[in-house]
Amino acid sequence: MSEKRREIINTTAELIHTKGYEATKLSDILKASDIGKGQFYHYFASKRELGLAIVDHYVAMWNHELIQGVFLSPISSKEKMDKMLEWAVNYHESIPRISGCPFGNLAIEMSEHDEEFRSKINGLIDQWILNLAEVMKDLRGEAQALQQARAIVAQIEGGILLMKSYQDISILKDIIEAIRLNYLNEGE
Repeated sequence: MSEKRREIINTTAELIHTKGYEATKLSDILKASDIGKGQFYHYFASKRELGLAIVDHYVAMWNHELIQGVFLSPISSKEKMDKMLEWAVNYHESIPRISGCPFGNLAIEMSEHDEEFRSKINGLIDQWILNLAEVMKDLRGEAQALQQARAIVAQIEGGILLMKSYQDISILKDIIEAIRLNYLNEGE
């Protein structure tokens, strides 16, 4: 991938994360990327193609950081759960604005309008849930591991939604702490 294409993807990813896909106009992308229409169309056939490239960008990043970096690392399941929760908070603390979850935002905005967006987003969420279910099998047993993994992901994403709505990261931290108390500190 060329450096300029990567730069356009990164710049537009930030725009879409803060403004939303539909609200981000081509003129916004051109201005933020400091390019003209011709250069844009040299790298992307359409805004939609760029949007899908942004989803792929986030999938690659989250696969590296969350799936490979946490779930497939050679640490205990309890440490994996703790690192996943820590990663969720650290990710949102590292963003200059409280804009919510890039995937959650796109899922809400695009899932009912574009099957390819929905499929790509669901692929990442499925990977998160399935890897977390493996952790839950080890921590709590196999019986309800998938159900518990779904509940935890829903709690985190719900916490991110509330954090975004109230513009207060302490809400996400409270949700993460509640998950820790419920799933990691039981019986201690």
